[in-house]
Amino acid sequence: MTKTAEEIKNELIALRKRRVVNDALELITIWFCLLPYAIAINFLMIPHGIVGGGLTGLNEIIYFATDGAIPIWLSNFSINGLLLIVAVIMIGWKFCLRTIWGVVGLTFWFKVLPVLETPMLSDPFMSCVVSGLFCGAALGVTYLNNGSTGGTDIIAMIVNKYKHIALGRVLFACDIFIIGSAYFLPHIRTLEHPVEPLMMGLCFTFMCMLSLDTVMNNARQSIQFFIFSRYAAEDIADAIMYQKHRGVTVLNGTGWYTKKPVKVVTVLVKKFEAKEIMDLIKAIDPNAFVSQTATTGVYGKGFDTILNKKEQQRARELELAFEEAEKQKEN
Repeated sequence: MTKTAEEIKNELIALRKRRVVNDALELITIWFCLLPYAIAINFLMIPHGIVGGGLTGLNEIIYFATDGAIPIWLSNFSINGLLLIVAVIMIGWKFCLRTIWGVVGLTFWFKVLPVLETPMLSDPFMSCVVSGLFCGAALGVTYLNNGSTGGTDIIAMIVNKYKHIALGRVLFACDIFIIGSAYFLPHIRTLEHPVEPLMMGLCFTFMCMLSLDTVMNNARQSIQFFIFSRYAAEDIADAIMYQKHRGVTVLNGTGWYTKKPVKVVTVLVKKFEAKEIMDLIKAIDPNAFVSQTATTGVYGKGFDTILNKKEQQRARELELAFEEAEKQKEN
């Protein structure tokens, strides 16, 4: 059935509204998830005199070197501003728009939150661990919402575009260089054991990466089942589909040892549904052979959706259909 011009127009409007709402929610999430990042730096890292990795670590070095004359929010905004200008020229606006929002948000929180004279936690090592967890989680949520905080991310993107060096290697090299540079700060160089703050900076970076990976992977992690059952494959498939409301695929296989046919049920579920699926399989066929694998990046109905390209393509199709319908209406 061919849609009328009015129906196509209404669908196009609804699609655009949904995109605006999604973008607004993502921007709001990015803004507020950067609050714990600023708390970690201003309440824990700086009061203990510890320098972490990334551009924030460079901002800390400038802060300590000038004895607080150049606040961290000012150096963060200034350096990111210069990097963004370079990025616009070399990479383009597409990457930079969300990055500008992230930079402004982080600068805002650095400006609003004061740098504590007495750290929130008395133990420097525990402060590094907690700060890394806070910063990594904040960055993970930011990336999940298609955002960025700029800094060494921009440097890595530029280097990767022209030199084809892995992003992780560039970021790691930047972190090591920045943390190592902290050795020359007066309050670190004059310590009896000046290497300790550097090791704590590395610990912060490690915890940050660990927290970031955990947030990114858990948010998109699903479980893939391969269920081999000779006599109850159809019953298992029906139970999963009608009781758990998950799509199921049944494959024909052959057990090569016995040379007998066997049905293979494959299904993808969310991580929290895995135990329910296992209980269901055991109740129907306790002798079933089950392979359970963790997967990331599952896209499709019931899981993640590839919003940007898919919705942009759909919007373009609707625009063309609307134009065609309008021409037919005129004729």
